[in-house]
Amino acid sequence: MTGGGTGIGRAISKTLAKNGARIAVASRNPAHLESAKNELKFSESPVMGIPMDIRNKEEVRRGVSQVLGVWERIDILVNNAGVSGLNRIDDEEDGMWYEIVDTNLTGTYLTTKEVLRSMKNHAGGRIINIASVLGKFGVAGYTAYCASKHGLIGFTRALALEVADRGITVNAICPGWVDTEMARLGMKESAAYRGISVEEFKKEAIAAVPIRRFIDAEEVGELVAYLASDKSYGITGQAINVCGGQTMV
Repeated sequence: MTGGGTGIGRAISKTLAKNGARIAVASRNPAHLESAKNELKFSESPVMGIPMDIRNKEEVRRGVSQVLGVWERIDILVNNAGVSGLNRIDDEEDGMWYEIVDTNLTGTYLTTKEVLRSMKNHAGGRIINIASVLGKFGVAGYTAYCASKHGLIGFTRALALEVADRGITVNAICPGWVDTEMARLGMKESAAYRGISVEEFKKEAIAAVPIRRFIDAEEVGELVAYLASDKSYGITGQAINVCGGQTMV
């Protein structure tokens, strides 16, 4: 599990642990790792913290090797690590573009490539990518984030075909607004971009969701658990929305 220390990732880790999975949480933030380990230590499932920057190929190799050295196999990979941020096309600096695309897209590629080297054929292997509804439509000011999430869905569909003969499924989950720290930052940035208050923006955002509420991180976790289970073997190459009807695409 990459990015398993906060928000959606933490909820996924807790749900998988509840279902009996051994959890290796990878993060480049030591505080997030420690927090995740402390929260998961009360579960009956073994938990491992892996310091890893998914943008760095050598760190990814070391991290995956560390997991294999202890547990000998990886059956489920959840690519959850991601960053967001406002990056207007007229910004003078390009740093935000590279930070977002390198993490959300290239980092997922590097991690998946390394894990697939050891993932056993026809043994229920699962790759689950956490994308976004912004992989289905665009939002002004978020070209890098939208591009990375659209790319992640394309990566999911192509890879599903590439590894189908190995009996490995590959799917993406596309959450809408989820009450996390990243979402709160996004609301703050988007409100400032439009010149309205955060409260006004949140009110509009909720009104745009047919069920009139944000998604709970645990709801995403439950879908991950299903896709990771034997019951989902017939599902691959899909980008499944968890958005309260915000998009039907």
